[in-house]
Amino acid sequence: MPASRSTQTGNYKTSYPQDSSVFATSAEFISLLVLLVVLIVLPFVIPSSLLFTIDTILVYCIAVLGLNITTGYTGLINVGQAAFLGVGAYTAAVFATMLGLPFYITIPLGGVVGAIIGGIVGLPSLRLKHLYLAIATISFQQIFQWSVGHSPFLLQGQSINMPKPVIFGTEIGFLLHNKFWYFVTLAFLIVLTLIWRNLMRSRFGRALVAVRDNDRAADAMGIDPGTTKVMSFMIGSFYAGIAGGLYAYLYRGAQVEDYTLGVSIKFLAMAIVGGLGSLPGSFFGAAFLEFLDQAATSFGSYLSSVLPSISGVDIGSAMRPLTFGLVIVLFLIFEPRGLANFWRLIRTYFKNWPFKY
Repeated sequence: MPASRSTQTGNYKTSYPQDSSVFATSAEFISLLVLLVVLIVLPFVIPSSLLFTIDTILVYCIAVLGLNITTGYTGLINVGQAAFLGVGAYTAAVFATMLGLPFYITIPLGGVVGAIIGGIVGLPSLRLKHLYLAIATISFQQIFQWSVGHSPFLLQGQSINMPKPVIFGTEIGFLLHNKFWYFVTLAFLIVLTLIWRNLMRSRFGRALVAVRDNDRAADAMGIDPGTTKVMSFMIGSFYAGIAGGLYAYLYRGAQVEDYTLGVSIKFLAMAIVGGLGSLPGSFFGAAFLEFLDQAATSFGSYLSSVLPSISGVDIGSAMRPLTFGLVIVLFLIFEPRGLANFWRLIRTYFKNWPFKY
């Protein structure tokens, strides 16, 4: 006898509309609505300092989403994501300060310019793979830092102060700065997340996975590996450019010290810790490492005040890089699929409860 709907043991898709739907179940849709309500209320119930940290995390989530397209789905190692962030930030700064364009135009322009530069940087991926491609992206990172640092037009890397945003003819002052950019960044993140999810479920998303697994086999199936790789770089860089524009406005300026190789490695670590090629992993990795970074910094400051330096080395200042490196190694060894796998296990547990399987 066929099982009734009340006794089904899983979510089974029996039609193409079900397979192409954004939300697998109504429960998933309701849970996302509840999460959205919580996010809307959140800035009114937490202190301003914590809200600023969350603003930064939201910006990082956008950057990691782009990196997961390039590295997570296509398998192209990108160690220059911070440089694309810098391209978006300086683009927004130049258009905002010299042409007086509003933020809702300069931020998308930062994404467009980032996509153009990403397409150029992605050209070596036509011939290079793996570590060789990683070295090429590191080269772009160094070229970006040197070019900005020696350009009089960009104040030789010094901070280009961003103008205060104006909405409906009203200038957003200092008191509303964090709340305003929280909602702007959240709106960008929601839109870009929906685009990300739909794009990865499309024919192009399946082409990215095919190229990552075996580009020769993908070529035999009619997929152009070169075009797919360059497009992957462009889309990932577009996300980074958007994040860079938001970052510049949030921190009230664009300066080259915010977009170094260390920041690119941090983004790559967020993608790994969260789970490469995973949508929730992009959020988990950014939040986990940013809060961990702040906790390690605070703990290091405490150690510096109670412990003397050993052989001229401040123990407190060493806590931040030590913690960062240790977490990356532990995740690579014990959970290479990242925090997204923990989230999957938790969801499976509650879905099957009170049964184990």
